[in-house]
Amino acid sequence: MPARPRGMPPTPAQQRAVVALGANLGERRATLERAVTLMAALGEVAARSAWLETPALIHPDDPAESYPEFLNGVVMLRTGLPPEEILAGLHRIEARLGRDRNTETARWRPRLIDLDLIAVEDLVLDRDDLRLPHPEMHKREFVLAPFCEVWPDWRHPVLDRSAAELLRELRAAQP
Repeated sequence: MPARPRGMPPTPAQQRAVVALGANLGERRATLERAVTLMAALGEVAARSAWLETPALIHPDDPAESYPEFLNGVVMLRTGLPPEEILAGLHRIEARLGRDRNTETARWRPRLIDLDLIAVEDLVLDRDDLRLPHPEMHKREFVLAPFCEVWPDWRHPVLDRSAAELLRELRAAQP
């Protein structure tokens, strides 16, 4: 292994970060595949789920009755970046793929691309700009099912259940 140049900080440990991807407008599969390719700039794409087609959620304040279905999936990155830099990188990828967060006026609307940082190892953050694990992940089958494909034994650091347990509980609670 080559020596580290003097004055350079040590290489940060490679941590696992899980990113959820979704799209329900345009060429969904091509957009998601391009997002995965672009994520390589943030770290190694260590695992990825299959794409899952799911109905769009409709926000309670939205008068719409339906939106186009989403294509969803999950990617696990191995990265030395801190969570804030991962999130900033995901936002840059979204912008490159056509999403303009500045023009969005309501939640859960159709979009070309949506990249959410779901978890970084067992890190817990609760800030206005970043909450980890993602506060809604355990309520979303379209996140948990693909998450379980890439890291089923990950333990939610607040709920103290594995991803697989959370998915089983969510499915058991559905009518």
